[in-house]
Amino acid sequence: MVGAALSSSAALAATADRASFGKLEDGRAVEAVTLDNGTVSATVITYGASLQALEMPDREGKRADVVLGYAGIGQYVDQPQYFGSTVGRFANRIARGRFVLDKRTYQVPVNNGVNSLHGGTVGFDKALWTVQSIRNGPVASVTMRYVSPDGDQGYPGNMTVDATYSLDANNNLSIEYTATTDRRTIANVTNHTYWNLSGEGSAAGALGHILAIPADSYLPTDKGSIPTGEFAPVKGTAFDFRQPQTIGDRVRDASEDQLVFARGYDHNWVVGREVTSDEHLMARLYDPISGRGFELWSNQPGLQFYSGNFLDSTTSGKAGRLYREGDALVFEPQIFPDTPNQPGFPTAVLDPGQTYRNTMTYRLFVDGRARK
Repeated sequence: MVGAALSSSAALAATADRASFGKLEDGRAVEAVTLDNGTVSATVITYGASLQALEMPDREGKRADVVLGYAGIGQYVDQPQYFGSTVGRFANRIARGRFVLDKRTYQVPVNNGVNSLHGGTVGFDKALWTVQSIRNGPVASVTMRYVSPDGDQGYPGNMTVDATYSLDANNNLSIEYTATTDRRTIANVTNHTYWNLSGEGSAAGALGHILAIPADSYLPTDKGSIPTGEFAPVKGTAFDFRQPQTIGDRVRDASEDQLVFARGYDHNWVVGREVTSDEHLMARLYDPISGRGFELWSNQPGLQFYSGNFLDSTTSGKAGRLYREGDALVFEPQIFPDTPNQPGFPTAVLDPGQTYRNTMTYRLFVDGRARK
């Protein structure tokens, strides 16, 4: 994996352009903001504060959209798939939708078998966010806000959440989530973009991508994808990505019960044991077909890697092609799944006066060298 790093033709400035993305049935307007540095462009919509498109060149300079999504707001509402969405209040799963906080038991919606997933039936992915600010310059950015009221989906406290997407001249796409509350609650907010570096809807799918995750352990789960509480070594298993591995080589290994349970990868890798002040490397993904890749950096301890196991050809995307199993990959920096019910996991509690923060940066590159 050698070659020229992605270069920007807009070394001094990037732009942020605001446009309409349609209306919801109740008449509320959905907006789209496109960040563009001349080489890479990223479009974010206010429905779910979602990354709707990301275009970048391949090794021949040909641009393609490398994230799954829909061309219009109707499909986002009628066929929700978390495409590019902001997910919360609590990303990932909570066992049986129940947790205890300050000796009080809270029940949140069960929408994934017997468990709660990504905040419940009407999570942040289905909220209409408002644009707070747009900036042009060396770093173009948009900040969107959603105020989740006390009792929303059963969670305590009024929570104000900001999502900021930024694109700089070195082709670094950053996403930062911050949240505050007026009452003790739990928080775990992340991004759920589906990546196919060969191009959204490409015939090749994404299982030929090469992945590295710098984690010595991962979290095994039960059949409902709830962690058992064990920190299992990756050594000698299909979960060892400490050296780059082609995802498709092992994703269907029937000797691995964990892959059977989840129909592929849908697990949390333990990159650290606590949230850090600075970002650290979480994953490196490379597509040998196009030469496109990225390094993902974050301040979070866990990385949920999902290999698109439940894409079932019932939806078609922007290229007019059906999305099938393995057509895209999801990487979600976060605290660990079911943390409120797992005493050995980092805390998810957010107190009044504190600020929750999850920051992630995709360092986009072509043919093997990340841009520093």
